[in-house]
Amino acid sequence: MLDRETVEKVALLARLKLSDEELATMTDQLGKIVGYIDQLSELDTDNVEPMAHAVELSNVFKSDEARPSLDREAALSNAPKKDDECYRVPAVLGE
Repeated sequence: MLDRETVEKVALLARLKLSDEELATMTDQLGKIVGYIDQLSELDTDNVEPMAHAVELSNVFKSDEARPSLDREAALSNAPKKDDECYRVPAVLGE
């Protein structure tokens, strides 16, 4: 069970300024959370394989296929400033 001093230390580390009422509420709520985690430690997990996610994930990305892209003229057609090869932007680092 968590005590008030532990919750005050956690609040200090998290840079949270809690009132006395908030400290009492947090002490109660965090105590319940820790109690629930303690219940989970009672489970026998010897034959359970460790996993990174609760559900099996598959690749959600589209396959990478080479295909033709825009030609330079079409890519530069709406640019406010351009030259024959690229976009023109103001210098940000000086000369």
